[in-house]
Amino acid sequence: MPRLRQAAAWPSIALAAALLAGCASAPPWSPAPLGEPLSGRLSVRVEGVDGAAARSLSAAFELQGDARNGSLHLATPLGTVLAQARWAPRQVVLTTPHGESTFDDLDALTREVLGEPVPVAALFDWLRGRPWPGAASTALVPASEPGFQQLGWAVNLARFDRAAVTAQREQAPVVTVRAQLDR
Repeated sequence: MPRLRQAAAWPSIALAAALLAGCASAPPWSPAPLGEPLSGRLSVRVEGVDGAAARSLSAAFELQGDARNGSLHLATPLGTVLAQARWAPRQVVLTTPHGESTFDDLDALTREVLGEPVPVAALFDWLRGRPWPGAASTALVPASEPGFQQLGWAVNLARFDRAAVTAQREQAPVVTVRAQLDR
């Protein structure tokens, strides 16, 4: 009889352990210091205008360096390389499975690839939850929304504690960049 009670108690113990584990919270997420690589998943969507189809890209990413010298590596979830961008002052090189292209700056690169410029230089700071020091910024409206506006983009930090950042340019065509950072 005691063994029967003991065996019947295990589901209750397992349930209690699961409930207690659910109460434990992971430590708050904090981004890598400036200069250390950032990695995770990235999606970019450019809305269609005047009947044109929307364009989108989703990839695993690793962003290294800074706005002056750095690299951005994009890959499929299975690890197939989609693109590798490297930059230094006055030169940006994009390498894809189709070859290599050179650009004057990061804006020219994103304009060519996405059809719209994306402020990659500012992403280093935006993904760390702060405005880029190279341009003025203001708080998001309403002020209850965590984040800021900069360079014509609204950077929403509502899910920053879960390592997620969303930046959206409202000017047509609307461009949305979402990043889910590795912890």
